[in-house]
Amino acid sequence: MRVTGDWLTRPQTQAVCALLTDAGYQALLVGGCVRNALLGEAVADVDIATDAEPVTVLRHAEAAGFKAVPTGIAHGTVTVVADGIPHEVTTFRQDVETHGRHATVAFSSRVEEDAARRDFTMNALYATPDGTVIDPLNALPDLVARRLRFVGDAGARITEDYLRILRFFRFHAWYGDPQAGLDAEALAACSAHSAGLDRLSRERVGAETRKLLSARDPAPAVAAMAQAGILRHVLPGADARALPVLVHLEAGRRPDWLRRLAVLGGKDAAERLRLSRAESKALNSLRAGLSSNDPPATLGYRYGPDMAANVVLARAAVLETPPAPGWDKDIAQGAAARFPVSAADLMPQLSGAALGEQLAALEARWIASGFRLRREDLLR
Repeated sequence: MRVTGDWLTRPQTQAVCALLTDAGYQALLVGGCVRNALLGEAVADVDIATDAEPVTVLRHAEAAGFKAVPTGIAHGTVTVVADGIPHEVTTFRQDVETHGRHATVAFSSRVEEDAARRDFTMNALYATPDGTVIDPLNALPDLVARRLRFVGDAGARITEDYLRILRFFRFHAWYGDPQAGLDAEALAACSAHSAGLDRLSRERVGAETRKLLSARDPAPAVAAMAQAGILRHVLPGADARALPVLVHLEAGRRPDWLRRLAVLGGKDAAERLRLSRAESKALNSLRAGLSSNDPPATLGYRYGPDMAANVVLARAAVLETPPAPGWDKDIAQGAAARFPVSAADLMPQLSGAALGEQLAALEARWIASGFRLRREDLLR
């Protein structure tokens, strides 16, 4: 079996592989690029595994005229940049000791040992620079069936890094077969070790949650997280029941993880997931819109078309009621409306708090009129 694609045949990637193979070392594409190519999914990042040790990779990369960055040299990773395209080159490794997040590793010369320390079988597939697939763990049947399984003992893989619990649900949402369900052994191990999630940094949990909720349909995976007692470690108080309704209502719209997070609810989501200031503001706007009774046109005026659409869809999902017909046109009308009165129109007769109160009152009248009242009508 072979993989192919522009990501593999482009001169930059072939040159990075050649700087290793020409020196007598192995250069094997590995992980997501091979997995996605075999599944017909887009390939973003290119990872290369090799039996050359990091200092050797650095030396040969620099000799070939490429920028080489020791991004994780203690764990065997060097980023080789060819014409602006980064390639993570990592030496074959085997775990000597693990600590729930960090591992003490030993470099290896055998691809079988490198495959045995990876998280999921579908991520333990390799390919030579000409695209020939190498399958040390007989993982291809799992990939073809879109069956997500841990490599070896699920509990052992999880205790090496508890973030793998969230990665299990994220990878199932992105690449698993929703009809087949989740692997029972893996699900049981995730549930048994779920308390380990509390040891992780919130930045790591937040990044993984973003990726999960950005999948085409994360609802089955999130429902399984809730049933297994895992969701409460990520978002205490979250409720997954409205998420499948929202995914249905989105009807082909681009997945928006914040919109989906809003319907999950949960206590202190912004802090627990380490959202940025802009993300926190957007989530607060979504939740404010959810708790209001503002019609779509008003939402369009107050929040703009994109946020207003998110509010309408999220509200419909929570209420399990489809939006009113023509809601998107109403939003567009509100988003295009411009309040015709300014503070200058009320000065100098009014100032300070009185000025603000009168402006708010006039704006409320204008909105209630369907944005039809003119400036003269409001000031009369």
